[in-house]
Amino acid sequence: MIVKTWKRMTLAVVLSVTAWGSGIVGPALSPVNAAPNAVPSYEVKFIANAEAVLTSNGRVQEIVIQKLGLGSTPQAIGVAYYDTEQLELYEQGWNVRFRKKEDKDNYELTYKKRYPVINGDIDAALTLANQEGFDASDDNYEAEIDWGYSKQTLSFSNTKKVSADTVGPQLPSEEEALVLLLDKLPGKLEKWSAPKWGKQKLLQSRVYGPLTFYRYEGQWKGQKLTLEVWPIRNSEGMGTENLIEISFKTNDRQIAAQLRSQLMNTLDANGWLLPVDGLKTQLILERYK
Repeated sequence: MIVKTWKRMTLAVVLSVTAWGSGIVGPALSPVNAAPNAVPSYEVKFIANAEAVLTSNGRVQEIVIQKLGLGSTPQAIGVAYYDTEQLELYEQGWNVRFRKKEDKDNYELTYKKRYPVINGDIDAALTLANQEGFDASDDNYEAEIDWGYSKQTLSFSNTKKVSADTVGPQLPSEEEALVLLLDKLPGKLEKWSAPKWGKQKLLQSRVYGPLTFYRYEGQWKGQKLTLEVWPIRNSEGMGTENLIEISFKTNDRQIAAQLRSQLMNTLDANGWLLPVDGLKTQLILERYK
């Protein structure tokens, strides 16, 4: 079971925040200095009620497609996460993800560091990240605020692409993927709390997954909107249950706030909204142990 960082997540009742930052052994904090804080983009995310949104065969209902301006044909994406048995990367706020889109000829390797946003204080989270080496001068990482139903999380993502030798959403073997992840390991993760710490943890890691999810895309209020259907192993380990995530991205904080309210109201009015926060990564790490 995952402890300390996030409370246990289920598809019906989802989590509250615990702070990564307190009690975590990370890099030595640098003095308040030269480089300004990073400037994040915003991704607004909501969890939807799978029973209300999907048909009996797992497709998105036509009324949902129409109201949200989605295309009717989803894209299949294969994904897996890597961590140690003790989830030592996750405990330090890091996620390592391997992904393959069905229409692409490359793999996406993503190394992501997360910081909780406490009481809506984004600047405080950005300042802490700056002290730990994530600032505006580093263009290897994309800063983003994930803005859910009741909480926000700051993340810094470093994504590398390498040529794929599989087709569709199929991932390579666990061993082959790990070789690629080690080869592209960024310096911040490698040296996170000690020299070669990240490399050592990845060498000790195993796969969580893989699974294939389905992404519907469209336009809503002038923004690119996505609806993702994630068939995740259920708690009994005997089947799957669907997690539905609806999101859009923008670089403008005011637009994010305005459209977030409108999207929440639309989902709620149609009976599609689940009033919870969700982190699918946590659920996958928990269910695929």
